[in-house]
Amino acid sequence: MKRVVIGMAAAMSLFATGALAADLAARPYVKAPVMVDPVWSWTGFYVGGNGGYSWGRSRSDASYFNSATGAPIAPPAGSITNASFDMNGGIAGGQAGYNWQRANWVFGIEGDLQWSGEKGSTAFSCVGTAAAPVAGPCLPTFTFLPPGGLAGTTLAIDQKLQWFGTVRGRVGILATPKVLFYGTGGLAFGEIKTTGTMSSFSTVAPFGPISSVGATSTTRVGWTAGVGVEGKITQNWSAKLEYLYMDLGRFSSGPFTLSPALPISANVSSHFTDHILRAGINYQFAGPVVAKY
Repeated sequence: MKRVVIGMAAAMSLFATGALAADLAARPYVKAPVMVDPVWSWTGFYVGGNGGYSWGRSRSDASYFNSATGAPIAPPAGSITNASFDMNGGIAGGQAGYNWQRANWVFGIEGDLQWSGEKGSTAFSCVGTAAAPVAGPCLPTFTFLPPGGLAGTTLAIDQKLQWFGTVRGRVGILATPKVLFYGTGGLAFGEIKTTGTMSSFSTVAPFGPISSVGATSTTRVGWTAGVGVEGKITQNWSAKLEYLYMDLGRFSSGPFTLSPALPISANVSSHFTDHILRAGINYQFAGPVVAKY
């Protein structure tokens, strides 16, 4: 009897266990984690810094006039009234912009501001001799010169590009996901300071050397165009090398004058162009984009 009771209890336990198992939900199927592969994205805002060197050129002309009457002075033969001189120096600054990537193409806009150490100098002259008694136009005080006499004026100028900046569009193509070749162009602007030292010279007593120094600054707007290459170092950091040609157009400086000691003055008209080579580094704020497989 005891054996029968134990057997019945065991059978009931097995039945109850099967019934509970039937009531439980089936174990869900769990997929393996999705594999992701990082994609180099160029889309987003960025800021950075740069440094380099510029080879500038100023093509300048001097024109003279009588300070008292305003009448122009025609410099005699042998005078120097135009000159072309280098304005070279180091540059440094910062840039910011935004890129949009479409497949292998990258479109963007960038602005930058630069400190400049570019400067140069030249000199002009307005002379007369006794052989051709035309000292009067160059130094209106004189109406004639004795034999062998010499009189006239010189104007030495120093020009410096104080700073400049650009606002440009950029269009580039990806040679690889991490290397971008691009062209760029747009607006350029900058401040140029011109310092002029005007001096008289004469071999006629009692007139000795007289000199005067003046300076003018002007902010010009022009254009720029160039090319560059930029490469990703990490998802957020990139380095670039860039060349720009910049043309700030023609501008006037002066008048530089010896008045009131002598009634002669001069204005200078200049045309400034520049070749810029700079290296830079950018930090892109946008996070990486991932592709799912």
